[in-house]
Amino acid sequence: MFKKIIKILLVLLLLFVVAALTIYIIYDEPIPTGKSGPQADELAHKMMKAINAEAFKNTRYLEWTFRNGKHTYKWDKTLGKVKVSWDDITVNLMLKAPRNSHVFQRKVIVRNDKRRNDAIEKAIKLFNNDSFWLVAPFKVFDEGVTRSLVKLDDGTNRLLVTYTSGGTTPGDSYLWKLRPDGFPESFKMWVQIIPIGGLEASWDDWLIVNSGAFLPKSHLIGPMKITMGNVRGFNSY
Repeated sequence: MFKKIIKILLVLLLLFVVAALTIYIIYDEPIPTGKSGPQADELAHKMMKAINAEAFKNTRYLEWTFRNGKHTYKWDKTLGKVKVSWDDITVNLMLKAPRNSHVFQRKVIVRNDKRRNDAIEKAIKLFNNDSFWLVAPFKVFDEGVTRSLVKLDDGTNRLLVTYTSGGTTPGDSYLWKLRPDGFPESFKMWVQIIPIGGLEASWDDWLIVNSGAFLPKSHLIGPMKITMGNVRGFNSY
């Protein structure tokens, strides 16, 4: 009986490996080669104008959730701090001086150095990832970002954006597909945390927040939906 169970498990493992390898072969794409320069920057500026980057720049407060509400965020862009919450942990994260952040568990301040530092590190990683799904189009001119123009065989252009520094996983690249007016439709990803290159995520479910900026409500990666919760952008409480 035991040997039979082992054989079944081995067969299932083999099937899983074959399926994973098949998916990788079918869907994995090499990162395209683009050309940096004025044309790439012009396309990036076109995208920024389409999503009203000026209104976003002047937006003080952003609020959203991630992972079906498991992560919640209240970001004060002016003061450079964000309230990050998950489970029973809340971190008042100081983005420019993380070690000055305050950590609470069940509303009680955490003073143990290791627990405090671990919570701060997790808050930084969560914020870097989850905020990207909210504000990625506005980050194409950030420090350490390169922009390249990729010409496809059908004559259309794509904007390849690579983050050479900063964040949690420097080196990640994204190929933006834009409408003729510059508005983002989707991007393909070449990122460290996903072994398959070229997976596509939609950026076509937008709302205009109180401050006038465009922000996404959700994304689709194949059949998987990423919701951003009750997205808000405003300048005063």
